[in-house]
Amino acid sequence: MTKIFVINGPNLNLLGDREPEVYGTTTLKEIEQLCRDVAREAGAEVDFRQTNDEGTFIDWLHEARQSADAVVLNPAAFTHHSYAVAEAVSALDVPVVEVHLSNIYSREEWRRRSVVSPVATAVVAGLGARGYTVAVAAACELAEGKG
Repeated sequence: MTKIFVINGPNLNLLGDREPEVYGTTTLKEIEQLCRDVAREAGAEVDFRQTNDEGTFIDWLHEARQSADAVVLNPAAFTHHSYAVAEAVSALDVPVVEVHLSNIYSREEWRRRSVVSPVATAVVAGLGARGYTVAVAAACELAEGKG
């Protein structure tokens, strides 16, 4: 069975409560269920994780090298400055879909730059929680060589 890692970065555990006008009211738990539903429909399974720790985030990307057929990641604040995360993504030999709830390219100047995007297979931004379902569906297709 195709295995998709969905890895979430800092502060995403606060979804539904933190800045709902920007990030929406859907919780991370609800997003996890949406991802599981989409993956199940595609005959895949999801390993869904969240951390506020950069080292743990990177360790999970390293684990994905051996255990995942594709990765969906929301690096959150790591997006803009973590070359360590970008290097861990570039070490992956599986498709990687970067996802953001908001359109980072229409926000503050510092948010408009992603150091991860150049090493990701695809980027989904600005669709809110639905962006995760698009990203998981794309990751499933890419993992199966259909994308």
